[in-house]
Order: sequence, then structure tokens, then C-alpha cells
Amino acid sequence: MAKILTIKTPGRACIDITTQVENVLINCGVKHGLAHVFIQHTSASLTVQENADEDVRRDLVNWLDRIAPEHGPYSHTAEGPDDMPAHLKSAITSTSLSVPFEGGRLLTGTWQGLYLLEHRRQPHERHVVITLLPGISA
Repeated sequence: MAKILTIKTPGRACIDITTQVENVLINCGVKHGLAHVFIQHTSASLTVQENADEDVRRDLVNWLDRIAPEHGPYSHTAEGPDDMPAHLKSAITSTSLSVPFEGGRLLTGTWQGLYLLEHRRQPHERHVVITLLPGISA
């Protein structure tokens, strides 16, 4: 089973998508297994990160901006000054995650959440595919 979530982003940010993914799990009819989460874009990405202190996510976005600045010497400039840095940020983070689940809940740690990293300045509509792999019943 695969489900596509559409996430509207506000522009460059770290957006919590944990609840949207868990809503898919609750409505899927599968009790436990593995949720594979994949983003269909090359200028946005996914990460598992701390869900308690928003400063962690803000610092992550700022750090990514420092290591892939907008006005570096890039050959690819056709889509604006924030596009090539967005591709670089996506390359060093993740385009997919696999997280175990049980009873409609992701089996993340106490302080973990799933996040979409929007690397572009402008708001975008991003598509995230969730594929569920049922677990083996004992």
C-alpha cells in the first residue's frame, strides 16, 4: 500500500510531518510493520530530529545555509540563487526514511519526530510517498 501526502511548506523551514504520517498508519489497517517515507523532490528532504526544542530545528536550517550558501560559485543558476544550494542540502540529508510502527504509532524515540526540510525560500507543495510493509505476526 502506498499513500501520497501533499505538504504545503512556508518556504525554508523544518516542518513536522509526524502526525500526518501517523494518520496514514491509523487508517491503513496494518497493525505493525515498517513505514517507508520518500519525498519526490530534489530540493527538499526528510530527517528524523528532536521534537522538543524548536531551536534544534532552527539551528539545523541555519547550519545547512552556512554549508551551502546561496551565492556560492555554482554552475546551475537557471532556477534562482537558492536552487543549487537546495540540491546540495538535499544530497547531504535524506530523501527517504524507514521507521517501524505498531498500533498506528511510529516507534520513534521519546524526543524524535519526522521532518520535511524545505530548502527553497519560496513556499512549495511537496509530495511525500508513504509505503507500508506489514510486519510478521508471531
